[in-house]
Amino acid sequence: MHATHNTLSENIRSRSVEVLNHHLAASIDLHAQMKQAHWNVRGPGFIAIHELFDRIAKEVEDCSDQIAERAGGLGGTAYGTIQTAAERSFLVPYPLGIADEHKHLFAVAGTLAAFGQSVRDAAGETAGFGDIDTADLLTEISRGIDRQIWFVESHVTPT
Repeated sequence: MHATHNTLSENIRSRSVEVLNHHLAASIDLHAQMKQAHWNVRGPGFIAIHELFDRIAKEVEDCSDQIAERAGGLGGTAYGTIQTAAERSFLVPYPLGIADEHKHLFAVAGTLAAFGQSVRDAAGETAGFGDIDTADLLTEISRGIDRQIWFVESHVTPT
């Protein structure tokens, strides 16, 4: 840990940085998965879904930045390389070779939901050990991910 005037104990800061880096790896992976979907989607709703996936990728990239900056602000090191993300991401690999818009919508919604649930759980974890500011950041991110899931699922015909 780096020296900081942050008033949280080093133990709390270290634990938060660990949680943040866990989610930084996944958010970098999630960003790449959104770009994979963006580049490869095909179907009658192409332009709307293509643009949606690109907007989601930008939102996720902002989440990565917020997560990494919080880790740094706590005196930690953000592990944000592609190699680190590939080694540490907990997300299921994105299915390659698909083009159908419905398959992409399903895959994107599932990946967003997995990331969102983990971030929500991490918010509770960090609040539980005394870092309410990191918990607040993670709660904000989970709300944003829930919103992106809503946008994705709004492109699926109700059954």
